[in-house]
Amino acid sequence: MTSLNRKLLRELWRLRAQLVAIALVIASGAALLIMALSTIEALKETTEAYYERTRFADVFAEVKRAPERLARDIAEIPGVRLVETRISEGAILDMPDFAEPVIGQVISLPGHGPQLMNTLVLRSGRLAEPDRPDEVVVSEPFAEAHGLRPGDSFSAILRGRKRTLDVVGTALSPEFVYAIAPGGLMPDDKRFGVMWMGRDALAAAFDLKESFNSVTIGLLRGSSPDEVIARLDTLIAPYGGTGAYARADQTSNWFLQNEITQQENMASLLPTIFLAVAAFLTNMVMARLIETERREIGLLKAFGYGNWEIGWHYAKMVLVIGGIGVGLGSALGAWLGHWNTTLYAEFYRFPFLLYRPGPTSFLIAGSVSLGAALAGSLVAVRRAVALPPAEAMLPPAPPVYRQSWLSRAAFAKLLDEPTRMIFRRILRWPLRAFMASAGLAMSIAVLIMALQWLDAIDSLVDTAFIRSQHQDAAVSFNDVQPVVTVQSFKHLPGVMAAEPYRSVSARFRHGHLSKRQGIMGVPAGATLSPVYDTERGEIEVPPGGLTLSRKLAEILDAHMGDEVEVEILEGRQARLSLPVVRIFDTYMGTPAYMELSTLNRLMNDGRVISGLNIAVDDAQRPALLRELKDIPYVASILFRQAAIDTFYETMGSTMYIFVGFFIAFATILSIGVTYNSVRIALSERARELATLRVLGFSRWEISYILLGEIGLLTWLSIPLGSATGFGLAWYLTSAFETELFRVPLVILDATYGKAALIALASTVVCAAFVRRRLDRLDLVGVLKTRE
Repeated sequence: MTSLNRKLLRELWRLRAQLVAIALVIASGAALLIMALSTIEALKETTEAYYERTRFADVFAEVKRAPERLARDIAEIPGVRLVETRISEGAILDMPDFAEPVIGQVISLPGHGPQLMNTLVLRSGRLAEPDRPDEVVVSEPFAEAHGLRPGDSFSAILRGRKRTLDVVGTALSPEFVYAIAPGGLMPDDKRFGVMWMGRDALAAAFDLKESFNSVTIGLLRGSSPDEVIARLDTLIAPYGGTGAYARADQTSNWFLQNEITQQENMASLLPTIFLAVAAFLTNMVMARLIETERREIGLLKAFGYGNWEIGWHYAKMVLVIGGIGVGLGSALGAWLGHWNTTLYAEFYRFPFLLYRPGPTSFLIAGSVSLGAALAGSLVAVRRAVALPPAEAMLPPAPPVYRQSWLSRAAFAKLLDEPTRMIFRRILRWPLRAFMASAGLAMSIAVLIMALQWLDAIDSLVDTAFIRSQHQDAAVSFNDVQPVVTVQSFKHLPGVMAAEPYRSVSARFRHGHLSKRQGIMGVPAGATLSPVYDTERGEIEVPPGGLTLSRKLAEILDAHMGDEVEVEILEGRQARLSLPVVRIFDTYMGTPAYMELSTLNRLMNDGRVISGLNIAVDDAQRPALLRELKDIPYVASILFRQAAIDTFYETMGSTMYIFVGFFIAFATILSIGVTYNSVRIALSERARELATLRVLGFSRWEISYILLGEIGLLTWLSIPLGSATGFGLAWYLTSAFETELFRVPLVILDATYGKAALIALASTVVCAAFVRRRLDRLDLVGVLKTRE
């Protein structure tokens, strides 16, 4: 144990409270980084293992009706490894425990042999027998939502015929890791369920004997999905093909990969903030510590210690602080990573979870955290080793005292002496005061950034579900229906208004860019579900062209007046060139609209519709629900209030948990900055404060002088933190922008107030601890002059 190491241990023990505060800030950043990296690693590993074990398909396609012999032609496409045809149809389910009609998707199981792709993972019971037409396997989330077990039964309407289906098993499928109903945005296991039944039984129910309407394809390693899709589209076009798509565009996988991308964004952004503040704190502590140890540094140099030894001595102090933070952060990050991954495994339904964080996440977090701490102390350490012995052993030059403008100001005469002392100290060391205030501002900024997400969720729901939607339910049909269907629906019990719409599958191309995206046709003057611009409110859809969401226009690099090639993927599969007549802003998806009559004219199949938006009288809602269950061509019913409730239950509840974490971490950040600022000020001013006590100042007066300074700096940090928080929130919302969601930049006044109150509360807590030290100040010991 060398002399420098013994000195290091003494200093670490003397500064233990301050060092723990810094270590906790470093631990927060390291924990967030490890949580994000280990979650990404676990999600990717679990997803890849699940897809590989269940042979998740690489290409998917739907048709109206194709003969089974077409499978041989598909198998001959270069790059195709496996082909599996099947039947996939919608159904309306009548669940005994649920009044609303439930949307069901029924998928066939092979009549002979095992599944080649998208293999089911049985969770209970067995698969349906081919010769038993009423047996079904249901998805596990749907079974849990309705309390279904093998041996239970429920009613379903298949192509207008009501049948009783017997549950023989529950299962999970790689196709429905994220199971949402057609037109939905969030999983709702009470209102949407997936079922699998024998191929022959489903073919008989939907008149598809020796035919199929869905095909899945596995590719050879290294094959291009785009080339296979182009050949496949040509083959299925005569049979009503709606355009093949790759695994990347498959709904469930698309949502899952979107979430992984957001985790990657979080890993690169949020921990950076905490580690930057940790670097700032380390620099502040080391700079003040070295300033108070000038004489010791001079003595060490006089006794023969070199610059490298002294620099390494202080660097070791930083490494110890960082090491403690990394150790705490690693333990907390590993736990948070497992908890976060488990949460995703419940939200995205996996049959197993592979959480095996390797050393990479911890090495990255440790290297970045220690690097940030060392970078923060670099300037202070360099200053220590640069001091010549003779200069270092001299006390620092005292500040130049002169009458400032504050002393001459009229309002200065209204201030008492302790208050003037506070203002004089801040004005004499403005940079030091600004740095302390900036550290507090960063904690406020992080709080605002976290709390802003709650404001954003409320704004998102208000815009997407309340302002832009005035219908109570959206009804979609199995196939297009004549426009007179609107009148028949108006005569149903409880329907006060009905407004048609049409949805058409399409692929947009502009230059070398393309995007598969449906076109929604809405009537002129739509009132129940108008097109809503987040900046301008409800807008009209001009006839004769495309109204594109801004996100879709950005993907296609299209502007107002540009011609966009539209390949219709159903009906006659026409290829059109349409102008962009309007671009609007929306927070959800990448929708494209056309005026309904214009869309029907281009489709050239008459005045038809795909569904209806309806307004419902709540008093007659039960009667309407009973009627809807018996209408054979109804494919799904989505209720607006149910969508709002589901949104809050899924995204909202998860966001509340994460916001709680960030509030806790930001509070640690606030306490770390505040406590270090006060403790350093106390160590620097102990002699001055003791002198004031001897001169007759009371404990409360010297407490006011010391703590009033940090209190004033806290107040000054509020506007700076609010401005910085707005900038961070803007950057975060931009970084988290995806095709699925754009988070609105909305920060309520109450959010600024909550962040400021939390920061003030942190200051009060830290001040209370330091106040106890002031009461125990040893006046004689402090006033002794060191020779």
